[in-house]
Amino acid sequence: MSKQPGSSTAAEPDQPAIERTDESPSDETAEAAPARGRLAPGALVLAVLSLGWLAAMLWSTRAAISSAAAGVTALTLSAYALPGVITAALVAGAAVALAATNRLDRATLRFLVAVGAGLLVGLAAAVVINLTYADNATTNTIAGTTAAAAIIGGATAGARNARVAGAVAAATLAAQVFVVLFSRARDPLSDLFGAGDTQQSMLDAAKWVSRTESLLAGLIAGLVAYLYLAWARRRAERRDGVATELRWPSYLVAGAGAGLLLLLTEVIIRVGGRGLLDLAAALSEADQVAQTALGTSRVDNGIWVLFVGALTALILFGRTLGPRAVEDEDESGS
Repeated sequence: MSKQPGSSTAAEPDQPAIERTDESPSDETAEAAPARGRLAPGALVLAVLSLGWLAAMLWSTRAAISSAAAGVTALTLSAYALPGVITAALVAGAAVALAATNRLDRATLRFLVAVGAGLLVGLAAAVVINLTYADNATTNTIAGTTAAAAIIGGATAGARNARVAGAVAAATLAAQVFVVLFSRARDPLSDLFGAGDTQQSMLDAAKWVSRTESLLAGLIAGLVAYLYLAWARRRAERRDGVATELRWPSYLVAGAGAGLLLLLTEVIIRVGGRGLLDLAAALSEADQVAQTALGTSRVDNGIWVLFVGALTALILFGRTLGPRAVEDEDESGS
């Protein structure tokens, strides 16, 4: 009985069982790959850059206030510099929280750790402000508002989609750096837009300069948000082999995120820094008009950055859909 009826059939089913056992580790890797694909790349680098930017804003604000010869001037400069510090604190809190929670999957734990990270950033910033700034009510207002902004920024980073949170933080940081650099071009642009000796001509020129700044900041924010999300997808595909594809609402939120944070900055200022703004506006009638105009300008700037950034990110994302649609039609027709 060299050939038994059950010999060949008994040996053949064993081989597939062995193959399934050998493939089980790769199945676990495939299940873990999408989780890794949802991570925000460069979170630690983004956190370091954001903390550096917050430190630079705090240092420049302190230098401007300290150089003021009179307390009235220092009060005005404090009110003028507060929005930049608050936005930097929002971004720093969000970036540090993102780095701390990047590999956490549980939503509740992620949110708690994110708030805790923002709290640490806020407390550190408040301590630095109280130790290096002059000891007065203005300093306490800046310290408290900055700490609150960092905590709120950390809470916003506790969202489930880490890649979108990272794109928003990167886009806002890039837009703020651009605004500081753009300040050197404001005077030449004012002359270009027809600023003359009359007050009306200077106001009209300043309005056009502000619109130009907002438009360019929105373009940069939308571009950076799109590039970050595209980089995250390519990095996940290259390193993990699997990437969770984001739909257009994610690009919309990422592009609009910088404008949303700017509007959130205005809310924080008008709630936490209301006393400082009222003191600066009460100095004179001209200061009151200036503070009102600055507040309106900041809201307009946030709205411009929001819509321009969102449209820019959506348009760039839409351009990537064309070739794929053509390929799908070709495959269906063949």
